[in-house]
Amino acid sequence: MLVHGDKDFGVLKDAEGELQQQVGRVPDAAFYERKLQAVWTRAQHSSHYAGIGPYSFTAFQQLPLTAKAALKSQPLAFCTVALGDAAKYYATTGTTGEPTPTPRLKHDIIWNAVSVASHWRAVLQPGARVANLMPSDIVPVGDLIANVCEYLDVSHVRLYPFTTGITDWERVCTTFDTFRPTVLFIAPGVLVQLTRYLKQRELLDTFAQSVRTIMLLGEVNTQPFRDRLARGWHCEVHDASYGSTETGTLAAVGADQHMRLATATNYFELLLPDGRLVTPAEGLTGRLVVTPLNLYARPLLRLDTGDSVTITAPWHPGRSSPSLLVNGRDSDSIAVAGVDLEIRAVEEVVYGACDATGYVIEIDRQNDSAALILERDVHWDNAQEGLLQAQLLARSEQLMGLRWSRVLFVNNLSAINKSGGSQKSWKKTNLRFVGGKQ
Repeated sequence: MLVHGDKDFGVLKDAEGELQQQVGRVPDAAFYERKLQAVWTRAQHSSHYAGIGPYSFTAFQQLPLTAKAALKSQPLAFCTVALGDAAKYYATTGTTGEPTPTPRLKHDIIWNAVSVASHWRAVLQPGARVANLMPSDIVPVGDLIANVCEYLDVSHVRLYPFTTGITDWERVCTTFDTFRPTVLFIAPGVLVQLTRYLKQRELLDTFAQSVRTIMLLGEVNTQPFRDRLARGWHCEVHDASYGSTETGTLAAVGADQHMRLATATNYFELLLPDGRLVTPAEGLTGRLVVTPLNLYARPLLRLDTGDSVTITAPWHPGRSSPSLLVNGRDSDSIAVAGVDLEIRAVEEVVYGACDATGYVIEIDRQNDSAALILERDVHWDNAQEGLLQAQLLARSEQLMGLRWSRVLFVNNLSAINKSGGSQKSWKKTNLRFVGGKQ
């Protein structure tokens, strides 16, 4: 966890002391006033925020939102340190544009790790054996999981199956056979590939015996999808966390198995479709706007994440942090035949009605129609496909108001459709356009 001396240890104790009091609940106005003033002061040392003037909460509320496009176009203008002074250098995956440089100081790393550990400790209990199947190169997620395990003193192994020349599916199986992990951290698409690989070799039941919990992160996933995987692996499957390389962790699953906003480490606002900026409240859907409270190398004020979320529990100071659903990026939204395609609605149809292990939507712009292409599971009854087509057509019309032009079944989809950490954009991985522009 990069704690190498008294100064680092002091940062760690400060994070522990504050989070022990605040984590898991909505802090009061005095807490946010103190933290916002501190991050505002740090941000003034960057060229982008240099002219924002003295802090007041009114000034904060009047500050224009920071567009993600601005952050991506001039990322170093937001930095308060030289790149050589950073403890770690990361960059985004670039799924929505060019990769964005993201330096982090030890302060950033320690605060984020302690915050996430306070949520995940219900799963990462003493004696757990963690298999970390998330990427570690250039993106921070692999390091974050390792940092949390080290902080909680939990045994773990890094095992990203796409590390060319070091790890592949065979190496994963060999490690599982000896280490017998009890917790898997893995992207949804990668888990689908692992599950198919083990089924094809009739090893799934053997390797599932030791696994008690699967923690999904890196992509939007839905309850029907998690339910499917839970049945196959005979274990709990959680939506582990939500965040970004730019911001750090914004929400995480805790003891009650709900993913809740990290209100102790972020100040949240919600941008509604009508343009109003409001405090997140139960039942509201909008774009999440965030001011991370513990960023040092690159402080951000009122960042418009571009992510659509739905708040599913009340927001009350002193009470539990609200739970949420992450609906996906606004840039992923697409309309066909007058119907807005939404990740959750599509996957309610696909994973709620059949055992397909993946899907692609083929959109024909000339005819304004869409076809649904499904990947057969390893064990599959082709004779039932006619009935399944009828069920999928009926379910789609009922839940989405959309009638597919056709429903097709294939034995294998392209790896990019299940590529996990390397492609997070639903529009890139699950949509294919024919007959015109996107």
